[in-house]
Amino acid sequence: MTGTTSTETREPSAWAVGGTALGASLLIMVGLFQGFEGLAAIVNDDFFLRTESYAFALDLTTWGWIHLVLGVVLVLTGFFLLTGSPVASGIAIGLAGLSALSNFLFLPYYPVWAVLVIALDVFVIWAILRTTADR
Repeated sequence: MTGTTSTETREPSAWAVGGTALGASLLIMVGLFQGFEGLAAIVNDDFFLRTESYAFALDLTTWGWIHLVLGVVLVLTGFFLLTGSPVASGIAIGLAGLSALSNFLFLPYYPVWAVLVIALDVFVIWAILRTTADR
């Protein structure tokens, strides 16, 4: 025994790497969906359903800017997540939750699309949390 310390680094499993890539890819896709949804609301307000008595009524142009900015941030975070950054994992989970919340509030305007994006957000959160646990 020479008294040296072992500095072994544990390589992430193939499942963790694949799961992170899946989560990042889905996050990029959700960001693109958010961006297109935002552009549609900014360019043509009449595309979406108008509701009269909804608790979270905002102007559709405002919703468009919210979705567009969130979409750009989600896409950028997805690319950073592909680098394997643990900070990007935490930010991605938070942003996917924020995306799900914004789509929940957008339900009366475009319900099927909002539910689809919420489901993808939940899957992104699951994939990132699952692969973070495997590291």
